[in-house]
Parts: sequence; structure tokens; C-alpha cells
Amino acid sequence: MASSIDRPHRPRPPAPPRAARWTGVPVRARGRVSLPAVVLVAVAAALTACGTGTGTTTRDVPAATLPAAGPPGTADTAQGRAGAGTETQPPARIPGLGPRTLAWIPGNARQVLVVTGRGRDANRSEAVLYEHTGSGWEAGPAWPARNALKGWTDDHWAGDLRSPIGVFTLTDAGGLLPDPGTELPYDRSDGFSVSGTGFAGEPLEGSFDYVIAIDYNREPGTTPLDLTRPRGADRGGGIWLHVDHEGPTQGCVSLHERHMKELLRALDPDRHPVVVMGDSASLSR
Repeated sequence: MASSIDRPHRPRPPAPPRAARWTGVPVRARGRVSLPAVVLVAVAAALTACGTGTGTTTRDVPAATLPAAGPPGTADTAQGRAGAGTETQPPARIPGLGPRTLAWIPGNARQVLVVTGRGRDANRSEAVLYEHTGSGWEAGPAWPARNALKGWTDDHWAGDLRSPIGVFTLTDAGGLLPDPGTELPYDRSDGFSVSGTGFAGEPLEGSFDYVIAIDYNREPGTTPLDLTRPRGADRGGGIWLHVDHEGPTQGCVSLHERHMKELLRALDPDRHPVVVMGDSASLSR
């Protein structure tokens, strides 16, 4: 798989068999009821916090306790990456994350996308994908990102225009455009169409060409278009990673299109990827 993350090829140990789950095959082929394209367009508009107005927030319950974070590092350096110097070793812990945040990361996670906001009320952030090499956490390049208009919250509700702080699994992807080569289940659907303008008057068209569902208030193992809201509709839903539209979101995290494609190609469900997201002060706790 193509990826901008600089790392040598490393043979992976055979992955244990996974339970059957949604594979991105059209629902009709799986024996489920398929929604007409017109309904799917409405579904995308109704469920997505970033393009239309249903914000969301909250964090996953801690799944495992890891050691406290070490000294903060610089995410856009070649720290621990091959070619950066034979003597450099990847850090044993992900820089910038405190004990509370580390405790939320599942013990089996070997890919961690860290989205760090500039401030509690800021809508600009930075994303770095960390991969565990067996001896430490190897950092990929730093990508500019955007989050919700009003920043971040520990207690998200629909429409609050803040992104949820916490750790969430990444299990499913999709988009208006064909699969760019991801190993995640991918749903190509016209339901990811979006129109209108964002907070800065920027066009929203193309924002959902590629999306990765953030497993906040959703059922993992389903298309990102699924409307199931285990915590209730008032806690929002449709929190995604998606293509940047040059403006703040209503709850999602957005990346430039080429970075979204790189991320999709890099994520491996056998490595149990998660996203860690929030303002820097919150993540350092």
C-alpha cells in the first residue's frame, strides 16, 4: 500500500482470525435492505456533524492502562523513523499524552492517530499517525487538520459545535469516490454527497469524497452512513474524519484530501487503529 509514512518494510506476524463483520459490500449483497440513492443523500445530510449540523461528543471508556507519558516531543520530526539516524530509537510512549489519555487507549492498539488541537476553543489542529514497531512508537509526518468551530469538549451534545475529546476506535470507511486502497471496510455510495457552504462561506462539496467513521455514538462494523445511535440522538452522531473544505467543522476532524488517502491506505484493522483527539492541555492529563 502506498503511504507517505516513512518506514522500512517489516514482515508482520500472521494475524489471528477476525470475527465476521461488515466488509463494505453493498448491503443488498449481504441480504439487508438497500436504501435508494435519494434516501442515502438525505441520510448523509441528517447524520453528519460536519457538513450539516448534528454535532457530537464523548469518549470511550478506558480499555487498558498504559504507562504515563514521557517528555513531550515534536510530532513533525523524524523521531524514531528509519533513515533519521541509526542510533535514534522510537519512544516507548506516545509524546504529549498524559496518564488519563493513555489509560483510554486499548491495549491491543498498534496504530494511534493523535489529533492535537491548538487550544480548548480553537478549530485548528494537527494529526500524526503513530505505529508501534515492537520496540516503541514510530511517528509519521504531521498533517494540518481542522476540528469543530468552537473547539473541544469533554461532554458533547448534538449541535454544540465542539469536537469530542477522547479515544475512539476506527473500524469503517467510505466515501463518494471509489476505494483508494484501504484495508478498512469501505462503502462507496452516493449517500456521501453533500452541498451548501460552511462557516466561512466555503463550498462543502467533496468533503465526503473519503471518510473514516470515528466510533463515537455509532455501531462499529457498519457503514459510516448507519444511523444507529446507542447513546441516543441527543448525543449526536456522524463524527468522521473527512476531506478538508477549508473551514471549521461542526464536530468532525478534516484533513487535506491527499492526507486522507494516505491515512486510508495506512490504516490496518489487524493493528486495531484508534484516534486520540482533543486540545493539547486535555490530552496531556
